Amino acid sequence: MIIGIGSDHAGFLLKEELKPFIEELGHEVRDYGTFSTESVDYPRIGFALGKAVTGGEVKLAIAICGTGIGISIAANKVAGVRAALCSDTFSAHASREHNDANILALGARVIGVGLAKDIVETFLAAEFLGERHQRRVQMLEEGQD
Repeated sequence: MIIGIGSDHAGFLLKEELKPFIEELGHEVRDYGTFSTESVDYPRIGFALGKAVTGGEVKLAIAICGTGIGISIAANKVAGVRAALCSDTFSAHASREHNDANILALGARVIGVGLAKDIVETFLAAEFLGERHQRRVQMLEEGQD
């Protein structure tokens, strides 16, 4: 599977740790930036990842900033994105199974590398269950009345 990954400056070091790990899991990684610890605007990375997912360049993506909050908000502004901020493996698993999340957001200042790897592995291995959850995901796609 092709996995997109991107971060702002606060998430850069965690992103660099996760890239080889994702490859070890058997996936191809496409890096959407940033490429250093110099300050950048996280919305640009979140938008790029969202467009990569919805445009079919990648199947899933991982978005990282200091808390994971800002970059997940940015990614969710792209129609068709369901970015889930996860700080534990249960949420990562449920976000895929129940919400068909297509972007995992992580907070580099919130979790350590070991936990981040566990969360990423869980997210990438889980699959959407469909059935009753499909109706709810469709409601998310359609928005409010």
